Formats: sequence, structure tokens, C-alpha cells
Amino acid sequence: MHLPRSSALARLAVLDETPSTNDALLALPDSAREFTVVATANQTAGRGRLGREWIAPPGQTLAASVLLRPRLPAGESLELSHWGWIPLIAGLALTRSIAALLPTDGTGLKWPNDVLVHGRKVSGILAELLPSGDGLVLGAGINLAIPAEGLPTPTSTSLGLEGATLSGDELADAVLAGWLAAFRPLYQEFLHLGGDADGSGIREQVSEACSTLGQRVRVHLPGGDVLSGAAIDIDRSGRLCVKRETDGRVQAVAAGDVTHLRYE
Repeated sequence: MHLPRSSALARLAVLDETPSTNDALLALPDSAREFTVVATANQTAGRGRLGREWIAPPGQTLAASVLLRPRLPAGESLELSHWGWIPLIAGLALTRSIAALLPTDGTGLKWPNDVLVHGRKVSGILAELLPSGDGLVLGAGINLAIPAEGLPTPTSTSLGLEGATLSGDELADAVLAGWLAAFRPLYQEFLHLGGDADGSGIREQVSEACSTLGQRVRVHLPGGDVLSGAAIDIDRSGRLCVKRETDGRVQAVAAGDVTHLRYE
């Protein structure tokens, strides 16, 4: 791939093929600098949240990962309690990048960081800690040109199917460059204000973009429990607040697999 716009925004390595762009960054030495990016159109062993396989037909998807070392203005590390906002910020930025490439408004952020177009998933983000514990990698998989018969699930879509006019390397470059250009200022403002999601405006912006809010949802929690109810808010920690159908109490969810029940 030839990605000139993206190369101007980050330290970018474009690989002909790799098992996982996240793994490529996780294997770098501790001296690797923030905003190092690895991208490929042929990821052979990608993965999503909860250990799922990310199906990526060669040449029809973009996999890209970015290395982050969150530091406050004085150089101290961002408190771990605020790190949950970083994947949400990345999802917001990718939502904006994708929306700019499509002819109609229908793009939304599914909590925590999937991008939907007219209710169908076009992209997902996986965040993983560095072995050193002082940073993380954010990996995005984006369906660029998968035809309808090749989609991995009935609720998936691709940019080509949604009317993107660009194609090939131009489309991949536009998506990645748009993501990086949108993400960096949001991330830096968040850090500049000490990880304050309200003061930086991040919580408001994520909530506005989040198509999960206002939906009836079912959440498969990491321990195996299932929560059903109405998604009503994103709290100060970035957790999804669900009003339970069973008793009307509000439960905050830090991690889980969310299904929008109206799509069933």
C-alpha cells in the first residue's frame, strides 16, 4: 500500500502481510516512540475483543495499530483509572473519519468502540497493554471493499457497500489519515486536562456520537452474566450505564459485549 497522507501524520510502517498489527507493535522495544503506526491490507491472524477472530480478506480491509504512552503535561503517567477513555476517544475519531468518506449521514459509535453505518458494523478497535505496562496499542480493523457475499456476519458492512467513492490505496489512506488527524488533538486535549473527560469535552462528544445510548441492549459481561435494559448514559469513567429491565436499577458496565436489540 502507498499511504502518503498517513505517513505525514505518524511514524508509519506499511507491511505487505502480518499476523497482527497489534502484535507487531507489542513486540517493539521499550524505546519505540508514541504514535508509531503499523498498517497492512493483509492481516492473517487478527483478533477482536473477547478473543474473537477478525476476518480480514486480503486487499479488502485495512488493519492499523497505533502505539500510545499516555503522559500528562509534566511528564507523569496518566492514572490507570482514566485509561478507559482512550479507546472511546479512538472510536470517536474513527467514526468521524469514516463519516467524512460516506455520502449519507448514518455513522455512529457503538459503545465502546465499534463504528456502525446504518446499524451495521464497519470497524472495530482492540486496545491492549504494552508488556511494560506504561502504554497501550490501539488496533483498528476497517472493512474497505468487502462485497455483500463476503461479509463476516449478517450485521456487517463495508465502506464500498455504503457508497464510498474512493477505492484501493486512496480509500485506505483517507481512512487512516482521517483517523490519526481526528484522534491526536482529542487525545492530547484529554491529557492536557489531566484525563478529565468532562473538562476536555470528551464525554460530551463521545455521548453525542454514541448510537448505543437510548437503545435497548443486551450485554454479555466478562464473568458470563447477561444484562438487559436501556442504555441511558456514559459515566465519568467511560462506563456504559444500563437501566436494568428486571428491577429498574442502573448498572455501570466497564467491559462487555453489547447487542442493540432493535437489530435482532
